[in-house]
Amino acid sequence: MSHLKFFPDLTKKDVAIAGGKGASLGELTRAGIPVPPGFVVLAAAWDRFLEETDLNAEIMARLKEVNPADTNSVDRASNVLRDAIHDRSLPADLGEEILAAFDELGSKKSGARNDSACLVAVRSSATAEDSAVASWAGELETYLNTRRENVLERVKLCWSSLFTPRAIFYRHEKNLIDHYVSVAVVVQQMVQSEISGIAFTVHPVTEDRDQMIIEAGFGLGEAIVGGQITPDSYVVSKSEMSIIDINVSTQTRKLVKKVKGGKGQTDEENKSNEWVDLSEAEGGRQKLSGQQIIELAAICQRIEKHYGFPCDIEWAYEGGKFYVTQSRPITTLKIRG
Repeated sequence: MSHLKFFPDLTKKDVAIAGGKGASLGELTRAGIPVPPGFVVLAAAWDRFLEETDLNAEIMARLKEVNPADTNSVDRASNVLRDAIHDRSLPADLGEEILAAFDELGSKKSGARNDSACLVAVRSSATAEDSAVASWAGELETYLNTRRENVLERVKLCWSSLFTPRAIFYRHEKNLIDHYVSVAVVVQQMVQSEISGIAFTVHPVTEDRDQMIIEAGFGLGEAIVGGQITPDSYVVSKSEMSIIDINVSTQTRKLVKKVKGGKGQTDEENKSNEWVDLSEAEGGRQKLSGQQIIELAAICQRIEKHYGFPCDIEWAYEGGKFYVTQSRPITTLKIRG
């Protein structure tokens, strides 16, 4: 049994096996949206890992011990469960399958197999993600600029991010402690984005259906998603495809792939990235030109029309081309549809 699928083999109906993120990237790829190529380590791989390591009982026992009002109990359960997952070995055939898919991805980029220089983003994709019960988007972990030698460990880190303190709190908040949540993992070619950001195809505050908001910053998009920089924001009229408002923010630093000998982040999870300071003149520039804003808005509008509902989209720009790295429903709108 194969434990993974490449994006073109997935559709939006595959949330149960590929998670919300994986299913969406497959659907977008099939719809002709510019998506960096990749594959999904299916939820069945996590399920098999749990079964072969006998971790299920320990997970349920530890989660039931948690008192969400006691931060120490949450941290304790998180540390025990994450360590238990990290200490167990992947089934050998599963590891080989993931590395073979990684090599195939590398060959698409460079023309040579076993391309250890191929860098990927490794992202958690919970099968409960963006469901009517709960949206796990933002609760789980992502690892950028991952090399071949680190990919298996980072797949396990994504699995164990089901049990970060934040994710455990989220389970309690949504009454999901007794609910089995599985997780798939997206492995996707890295875009070394010069500019990146988020787009909401409906204004998330006013809920004006004709207005799209685009946020843009220099460097890798995790800085915006994580709230570590203040991006530019642009408001676009969808009916007229015209820019209504531009708000330029001065950016003091950007997150980029770490260069050899550079000063990286102290966080173990992001050793492969580093912050680079920007001058006031450089950081104060408008991130996207008017033409680029409209080009990106058109891609986002295609995505919204394809799905038939308002979308929250993550995008990146490299080498003169826009890429979409994620799309999900906007879950905060009061008025649906």
